[in-house]
Amino acid sequence: MKLDARDFAGLLRDSSGLRALLLYGPDSGLVRERAEGLAKSVLGSLDDPFRFAELMRPDGSTLEGEAAALSFTGGRRVVRVRETGDNLAPALARACAAKDGSLLILEAGELPPRSKLRAWAEKERNVAALACYVEEGTALKTTLRKLFDAQNVPVAPDALDWLTDHAGADRGSVRGEVEKLTLYAGEAGTVDLAAVQAIVGDQAELSAEDALFAATRGAVAEADRAAATALAEGGSAVGLVRAAHGHMDRLARVAAARESGRTAAEAVKMLRPPLFFRRERAMLEAAELWRLPAIAAIQQALREAELQCKRTGLPAEAVAHAAILAIARRAARMRAR
Repeated sequence: MKLDARDFAGLLRDSSGLRALLLYGPDSGLVRERAEGLAKSVLGSLDDPFRFAELMRPDGSTLEGEAAALSFTGGRRVVRVRETGDNLAPALARACAAKDGSLLILEAGELPPRSKLRAWAEKERNVAALACYVEEGTALKTTLRKLFDAQNVPVAPDALDWLTDHAGADRGSVRGEVEKLTLYAGEAGTVDLAAVQAIVGDQAELSAEDALFAATRGAVAEADRAAATALAEGGSAVGLVRAAHGHMDRLARVAAARESGRTAAEAVKMLRPPLFFRRERAMLEAAELWRLPAIAAIQQALREAELQCKRTGLPAEAVAHAAILAIARRAARMRAR
């Protein structure tokens, strides 16, 4: 059966009728977070080797053996399976046909609708499938606010806006930024705009954001290296394409302001949330190159790239990387005129 986020909240309260849960999708951080959350809701902690087992790409017989095992110390047993693939669908079907046994928490990446694993999980009554998609916009802002509230740390509205734009797409990176800011604020402290720009801006030299700013100013080699690094460090291909779309949206606001008579510097200063000061020069360079028709063409190409990442057999990382390079090469051509 298919689940959504609200159904998952119910599972955290009672998963007794469930034999297996498949967590899949482009947000690997959210997949891991939900897997750990469900396991802890059953076990309390993951320290008991008699009740908790973790498998990485197991073969079918190993999986079936672990699924059938019962705890020697009482209570339900949990088996967490990392990097689950379609090859395990037959073994899982046999394992879950048994009424008793361990709760299986299955983690996977992006799965197309024709995936054997996904199809099996969606049709079985005692098995569930939950897609973990990258959050953005209002949904991401709500998650950030909840994470700060859980730490009892106030966050200023403009800081929350800026962080929504810069925290990254993967849930793991989002949670990491919140933890850094919570430590920075300290007891009885408040997270303000200066704090998020100082802390979140101090990232690895090459990142998804580096790739986007490099691309729109026509620095092809720099954009190439940064995009490759962002993906190699676990960034989501769909997340990178969506971030590129958001970056082009900001550039479109700058271009529209310029068409209304603003200078490039004035248009960039008008952006809300404001740019991190270290990014202003790169945006100014891009503002001199890009006009609305060219931006619209790139935005259409990015929509097509996101669909390719989701629906075709092409490697999603290669599609995302190529989309960033296409922006960089177009900007380089405009710069050379």
